[in-house]
Amino acid sequence: MSLLFGPTLFTLSPHPGSLCVNKMAAHMPRGLSCLSRVLGSWSRQPALVAQSIAVVPVRTKKRFTPPAYESKYKSEKEFIEHARKAGLVIPPEHLERAIHLACTAGIFDAYVPPEGDARMSSLSREGLKQRTERLKKNVASQLSIRKIKEYDANFKTKEFPDKAKDIFIEAHLCLNSSDHDRLHTLVTEHCFPDMVWDIKYKTVRWSFVESLEPPQVVQVRCSSLVNQGNMYGQVTVRMHTRQILAIYDRFGRLMYGQEDVPKDVLEYVVFEKHLMNPYGSWRMHGKIVPQWAPPKQPILKTVMIPGPQLKPWEDYEEPQGEANKPQLA
Repeated sequence: MSLLFGPTLFTLSPHPGSLCVNKMAAHMPRGLSCLSRVLGSWSRQPALVAQSIAVVPVRTKKRFTPPAYESKYKSEKEFIEHARKAGLVIPPEHLERAIHLACTAGIFDAYVPPEGDARMSSLSREGLKQRTERLKKNVASQLSIRKIKEYDANFKTKEFPDKAKDIFIEAHLCLNSSDHDRLHTLVTEHCFPDMVWDIKYKTVRWSFVESLEPPQVVQVRCSSLVNQGNMYGQVTVRMHTRQILAIYDRFGRLMYGQEDVPKDVLEYVVFEKHLMNPYGSWRMHGKIVPQWAPPKQPILKTVMIPGPQLKPWEDYEEPQGEANKPQLA
């Protein structure tokens, strides 16, 4: 049974109780009564719901399969011989990996500090002799300064000592907090193991008090590594400062120095920069220790004295002998 609702025609399927009503052939009251009668019979029948299934064809992408390639030459040697006959020379391929050398392995042309430095006056006879020797060595330093300025136009020997002093102080303060990430940006890979060696389970207390003399540049050197274009610059700075250093072991016992007693320290610190690296910076590379320097203070170590080897069922008893007995006066 189908019912079409339109503006002009109502159509009912042939059934014993159904009627076909035409707007042009029947009167309006009779059509409405027939319609109500038909709708009443539909309301008593169970509702049938029909679901429509739509099938939409989908066009899949056709995959491209490259044809099989067959080489004209059976081997690489045959290809090279054919290229030589044609007048083409194929250079051999070398699978080389790029190597980045961030720093050098040491100090080239190390500065030799004069004996008795910072102990004698510059107006004395020996002091004037040291100054004349330093002026003779400045010739090689001037050539290196010109070479460094070709790559680093902002390099100035008058401003560099203050910058080197800040790097020196900040690098040593990183040891107090064990900030190794920051320390890597202040010291080179050659200097880093020397600064953090054997302080893994120790506590370092270092502080800068004052400068006894203004820092000064005593030597500048510039050299190449691997090839002539890979240039490195090294600047040696003389620092006469007053510092405080104390090192405690993992048990909290003092090993070296004193935290409340400052000491005068004369150091020759070398700073290095990879001149070919546009993002490079000056970093601390090492220290020069003269032969006439006084020996360092010995380190006090905490050791365990081995006792007697006891079995699990034995108890330790202190020895009681005549030597341990109190002697009467």
